[in-house]
Amino acid sequence: MTTVVVSLYIVAFALFIYGLMGLTGPRTAVRGNLIAAAGMALAVLATLLTPGVGNWALIVLGVALGTLLGVPAAKQVRMTAMPQMVALFNGVGGGAVALIAWVEFNSTAGFTGEPGYVMVASLFGAIVGSVSFWGSLVAFGKLQELIPGRPISLGQPQQLVNALMLLAALACAVVIGIGGDAELLIIGTLVFAAALGLLVVLPIGGADMPVVISLLNALTGLSAAAAGLALNNTAMIVAGMIVGASGSILTNLMAKAMNRSIPAIVAGGFGGGSIAAGREVGDKTVRETSAADAAVQMAYANQVVVVPGYGMAVAQAQHAVRDMARLLEDKGVGVKYAIHPVAGRMPGHMNVLLAEADVPYEQLKEMDEINDEFARTDLALVIGANDVTNPAARSDPGSPIHGMPILNVDQSRSVIVLKRSMNPGFAGIENELYYSPGTAMLFGDAKSSVESVIEELKTL
Repeated sequence: MTTVVVSLYIVAFALFIYGLMGLTGPRTAVRGNLIAAAGMALAVLATLLTPGVGNWALIVLGVALGTLLGVPAAKQVRMTAMPQMVALFNGVGGGAVALIAWVEFNSTAGFTGEPGYVMVASLFGAIVGSVSFWGSLVAFGKLQELIPGRPISLGQPQQLVNALMLLAALACAVVIGIGGDAELLIIGTLVFAAALGLLVVLPIGGADMPVVISLLNALTGLSAAAAGLALNNTAMIVAGMIVGASGSILTNLMAKAMNRSIPAIVAGGFGGGSIAAGREVGDKTVRETSAADAAVQMAYANQVVVVPGYGMAVAQAQHAVRDMARLLEDKGVGVKYAIHPVAGRMPGHMNVLLAEADVPYEQLKEMDEINDEFARTDLALVIGANDVTNPAARSDPGSPIHGMPILNVDQSRSVIVLKRSMNPGFAGIENELYYSPGTAMLFGDAKSSVESVIEELKTL
């Protein structure tokens, strides 16, 4: 039986890695997910076949409850709500690890007689898993707008309080390590870590939320690997390290895409503010256009670059955008899509939406690939993207987003922005692009606006 279990684990790990490779592109992502899911099914089977595994009634009950809760939620979630679902599901993983550490503490009378690595791994999992769980709940609440998306901070004492919570959690863990077996110690470890998770994520504004989701995902992976080490479960170790490593790499890449350090992001205080809605701000005015004028401009362009943002996701406009692109292509207009790494509210958000609408993968252009083309672009169509198109990132040293790499939309011959109002993006600042002489605003729901443009294109 041991040989069978080891063989199943080896096959499962190969499927994990092969499935992860498939997630590098929209065309292979579904297949990659299915392959990785098959690997996880084999890993679960191998774990259940491991000698000594019992409590079959509880295992079956847990699997049934997880299936009843997870499958309907995943099937019914709208694409606009996918970021918060990712945050919530990720947090559940961290919470499970924290509970495992608590159970291990109780079942071993404070890790009495356990090897040192088991105790260290369990306590590490308890702290990191608890931070991930409660931090993910805050991220979910902000994305779901259950709590304000703006930074919620204690002010100057914030970092001191965070440090005290971390030290308190570590102190409880150290006392356990030197022989303390009072249950209040493990509860204290979990509670102080929970407070740390809450206090770290609450001050982080909406502008940094994609990076936060990726960071919390990495933490959950590391906590799962630690739990696997404590439980001597190879599947948890390998899967956790894959998630932890990939999440860490993605977090670093996204932080670089915003030109912000991870410590600065964790320090919080950026994004989520608002300004009054309207079509005139101070002494600045914007130029409005109509669906008919927008259709004429696009129909007679050589190249149109679509720049999607969270506004497109909210309006569920991706299918209408694809229909519009087909009409333009039939008229001989070249259409491309400019994808910023942090557009939307989670990593790859725009890629997922456009892939759902069957946009050809070769038309999706990453920032570094498309930026040089804007100067040769007749028209850039910005659909709900804000901060990632703001020229202030290049021109205004005093801007909170100064230095952040952006899409060079302002270098296009003309720009049309589809937006509900003049409200700002996640960073809470005005977008200078909207007041540029070459920019025209088409106000309204993105999907309705695109559908109006489609009707006008059909008459040309």
